[in-house]
Amino acid sequence: MAATATLASILTNTSLSSLVWSSTYRRTLLSPVRLVCRLASNHFWTENYQKNSNFITWDSRARSRYRSFSCQSTASSNVDSTPDSVSSNGFRKYGRLLPCPSENGPPRVEHLVVKEGGPVLDYISNSLDLPPLFVADLIHFGAVYYALVCPKPPPSATPEQIKTYKEVTAPSVLKNRASIKGKTVREAQKTYRITRADEFVEAGTYLRVHVHPKRFPRCYEIDWRSRIVAITESYVILDKPAGTSVGGTTDNIEESCATFATRALGLTSPLMTTHQIDNCTEGCVVLARTKEYCSVFHGKIREKKVKKLYLALAAAPVPVGVITHYMRPINIAPRLVSEESVDGWHLCQLEVLECKKVAWPTSMTERRYSIEDCGWPPQDFAYECKVNLLTGRTHQIRAQLAACGAPIVGDSMYLPAAVAEIVNPRLNPFRKNSKKYANETDKAQAIEEWIAQHGKEPAVAIGLQACQILWDNGEHFYEAGTPWWR
Repeated sequence: MAATATLASILTNTSLSSLVWSSTYRRTLLSPVRLVCRLASNHFWTENYQKNSNFITWDSRARSRYRSFSCQSTASSNVDSTPDSVSSNGFRKYGRLLPCPSENGPPRVEHLVVKEGGPVLDYISNSLDLPPLFVADLIHFGAVYYALVCPKPPPSATPEQIKTYKEVTAPSVLKNRASIKGKTVREAQKTYRITRADEFVEAGTYLRVHVHPKRFPRCYEIDWRSRIVAITESYVILDKPAGTSVGGTTDNIEESCATFATRALGLTSPLMTTHQIDNCTEGCVVLARTKEYCSVFHGKIREKKVKKLYLALAAAPVPVGVITHYMRPINIAPRLVSEESVDGWHLCQLEVLECKKVAWPTSMTERRYSIEDCGWPPQDFAYECKVNLLTGRTHQIRAQLAACGAPIVGDSMYLPAAVAEIVNPRLNPFRKNSKKYANETDKAQAIEEWIAQHGKEPAVAIGLQACQILWDNGEHFYEAGTPWWR
């Protein structure tokens, strides 16, 4: 019988219970996850977490062959093929990852430590009570990771959890594992994607399984061949649709622009991502056809030889000229910007080349692209701005225009904060001549209150298009098609 030891979860910016690992997830794509510690000794912990009205609770249930701890959520999910059938561990029965659901399911990520070696598909299927075909789909989507040695638990870990970690990482255990000889512990703890369903995992291997990957139903609605702007021997220019990911996410590399464009063109080698734009943004992206050109283009970006122009549909007029802010150096959304220089914060500059009054998108168009008003007063006109991005920070245009009181139409993350600031200008602690705080605790509280005014990541589109991209002094110049709001 294969026993399992579940070790723990994804780090958020709030306090966590024990045995919770840090993650590369951004808040924009992070669904809150709290994972149960699956221990062969039957010790376990429970955690409750709330975000966006989804409650996740963890409890234990027994099966005939495996001791199992399962996740239940009050949020509904249509990733299950038989919604009225329930498996022995309390989950609805799974079928396959396709067809793609119209909405993402409740978050579920499992962290395991292998106690008995074997094929990874069989191990995960038996340990988590998932159908083999479903696990095979997860592996194909890039939703399963491994490390030779499980990560070190944080200081907040309980004695029992630390005991489990020490058992599987004891020198007497590790010295007998030929796979980690010659490696440092840090090297052995590095995670990699599982790429084959028949891959063998030895005892002591750490596994992370994203049971509910982030899904992109828009990928199946697009005529991808019609979105190809140019094809050369070295690269492809794609007019990326809103509501899609350029190169995929941590748990889903299948439903990406690179994958679907590769298929649309009938290429034998996969296209590679050279740069990113937000999922909710449309427009020009460069996909490399070779590793060599991917490296070449990255070099051009580093040397600032690549210029990108954007069209931004703002809810209010924006002054022409250079706009300067400073962005908090924390890789989590929302991205906070300050009008005044803050020690350690990154310079953000964009140049508004023109700003013209245009008709507000029709209600039919808004429904088609899942545009939310987020409390912004109804109006007949919006303002289309041509923006030259001088520094390339994540969410830069979105955060800067919102800070100017001209949020992007449909931006359900930054627009609510702009509305709140109109009602109460003192809410934003990063305005010039903002309120002076008596101590750091009061300031930290004000920052948390300001963050709370922001909303969720847009479902499909916002009024932002990467309309032009050029490099090598204009030798390579490409334009996107008509933006969705026209």
